[in-house]
Amino acid sequence: MTDFRSDTVTQPSEAMKAAMLAAPLGDDVFQDDPTVNELQRYAAELLGFEAALFAPSGTQTNLIALMAHCQRGDEAIVGQQWHTYRWEGGGMAVLGSIQPQPIEHQPDGTLALEHIRAAVKPDDPHFARTKLIVMENTTGGKVLPLAYMNSVAALTKELGLKCHIDGARLMNAAVALATEDGSDPIQKARELCAGFDSVSLCLSKGLGAPVGSLLLGSHAFIQQARRLRKMLGGGMRQAGVLAAAGLYALQHNIQRLAEDHQHAQQLADGLQHIAAEHPLLKGKLELVSVHTNILFTDIAVEVAEPLLAYLSEQGIKLTSSNYNKADQYYKRVRWVTHLDIKATDIQGALDVVQKFRL
Repeated sequence: MTDFRSDTVTQPSEAMKAAMLAAPLGDDVFQDDPTVNELQRYAAELLGFEAALFAPSGTQTNLIALMAHCQRGDEAIVGQQWHTYRWEGGGMAVLGSIQPQPIEHQPDGTLALEHIRAAVKPDDPHFARTKLIVMENTTGGKVLPLAYMNSVAALTKELGLKCHIDGARLMNAAVALATEDGSDPIQKARELCAGFDSVSLCLSKGLGAPVGSLLLGSHAFIQQARRLRKMLGGGMRQAGVLAAAGLYALQHNIQRLAEDHQHAQQLADGLQHIAAEHPLLKGKLELVSVHTNILFTDIAVEVAEPLLAYLSEQGIKLTSSNYNKADQYYKRVRWVTHLDIKATDIQGALDVVQKFRL
């Protein structure tokens, strides 16, 4: 079986399991779990923040950040496809009483600075109070460039707002940028965060931990975040057994993300070749984009359903959704590479696609 559904499906390595078993434990609600404390200290120092907070999920760390930055009736500017707006159950509105103000994306995944500026509401009782600008990096696998992130941070300061990064795959962005210019991925990650008030970092996606995300910010911000985590049911007890996996992930699994990016490109090249020659897929399978570890393909509906059923029978797991483009309907299929997928798995999947027949 080759599971391309998400980089959340990874299994802990034997070395990670050993670190989990050996972790000294305490009660994190009392803030005396030494492994959780070390993870938080290490992550804050790694990314250049004063403090960090470990929580069960990225959905929760994002919600905590939104609720810490905004009060009831405040507004957060988000992207139409940001997870904080579209994929996290409407938590900011339902639980935080925060109004989202979504903005359409540019082709490169960014939000135009002039659109952000125009969305900020005047100080008028008719409007929700704009308090926060949210970024997501990567977004759909696309890397938001460093110069752009710096511009957003500067704009928020100019406007007197707060700014948060949903950095679930921040390290993928950092590794991709560092690969381009030969720099250090950790330094690049620090630069991507510079000027932002808070960042959420997922440990259970490409970094390979089984559970958990981190929220980073100032000491005062994290103190408020800890209170909100408790309110939202995120306070855990002997959480060091999970934090140890996250600490191992940060210490060992950042640089290797480059392999996932290479595998996604290998997959894209192979599918492009197949789509040009395959008797059933020629003109029916189109590569939309490949960035970092995520590849999207659009497949004509009439061939997509039998193809996906065939791939499932062959042990290849994928996610897909209906998509309309130029008044034609497609299945948009997402392929995600991760640490449990090797180059041989990519080639095996391509061989299976090549053999597809009705």
